[in-house]
Amino acid sequence: MLYDDFFKHPKDVSVILKRMEELTHITGPIRLMEICGTHTMAIARSGIKTILPQSIQLISGPGCPVCVTPTNIIDMVLDLSKRPNLLITSYGDLLRVPGSIQADNLLHRKASGSKVEAVYSPMDAIQIAVSHPELEVVFLGVGFETTAPGTAACILEAAAQNLTNFSVLCLLKRTEPALRSLIESPDFAVDGFLCPGHVAAVIGSDAFSFLSDDYHLPGVVSGFEPGDLLYSILELTSMIAQHQPALKNEYSRLVHSDGNPIAVQLINDVFYPIANDWRGLGHIENSGYAIKEKYALWDTWKKFSLHPALNKPNSNCRCAQVIRGTFSPTSCPLFRKICSPENPVGPCMVSGEGACAAAYQYEI
Repeated sequence: MLYDDFFKHPKDVSVILKRMEELTHITGPIRLMEICGTHTMAIARSGIKTILPQSIQLISGPGCPVCVTPTNIIDMVLDLSKRPNLLITSYGDLLRVPGSIQADNLLHRKASGSKVEAVYSPMDAIQIAVSHPELEVVFLGVGFETTAPGTAACILEAAAQNLTNFSVLCLLKRTEPALRSLIESPDFAVDGFLCPGHVAAVIGSDAFSFLSDDYHLPGVVSGFEPGDLLYSILELTSMIAQHQPALKNEYSRLVHSDGNPIAVQLINDVFYPIANDWRGLGHIENSGYAIKEKYALWDTWKKFSLHPALNKPNSNCRCAQVIRGTFSPTSCPLFRKICSPENPVGPCMVSGEGACAAAYQYEI
């Protein structure tokens, strides 16, 4: 594969950059969007933006699952944390996301006496529930299709054990409906997409063929090494210059056209698509997952009859615009002044996959 032997020396990178420069004389300025938080961080960490031709602009889209979780959902979770004998478990990033009041997050609630624990996987939450039958254990199931199979597996495990003190608050989201909503919005101005390798490893590279088939936009499923990203950007630039949009799979060493059938079956066995609210994108049909009725005993929404209040986002935070790709993190008036990883105003500064956190850590 080209990646294995083409990006081992700086002179090879210079060949790619020279070719990009030549192509942009044909294309003019182009805007490319990555829709994966891991891509966002990898691009920032490797300094790719600093070596690209000035006519190629990379922007971040709705690729961070923590970032797209709306404020009213965070507020609802914070209220849930006040219930006695209830323990909330979650991936670490979500614990630091503030609700409608800055600095009010799950870590703050834990310091105030609420029962909150970070876990590395939903199976860790299962083990906590087994070890503490006196507690109601809730796992915050946030993520895209990448984490959906693991969340489904933990629900199946809880059902197999008849673990009645465990449930999942399903906050999972589906990538395609969100991208369609973004593309069809009036302020959309993107020429091509770096498609998420992790999501594609589950649902397959063909799942992104709608970009070229329905919208005549090029897409490349990319890996996460600098070589992957540079080659994928070159592929996108070439397709734009040739007016030949297509879906290409650069990450073929891991991603197959049909993805991982076992993982997809797990998702389909446990979840079904529902309408969902996204920070920055609003209400989108079929963009979320809900737990099927046969597993209702392990559905936190139903178990505790939860209903989020009206959304009350921080009016000064620009995370919604950053997620849409219409605002750069460094343009936010709060960036590096009021908002920092130590004192985040919005989730884009909290998450290890957030565009603001990436810019803060790596961009000057």
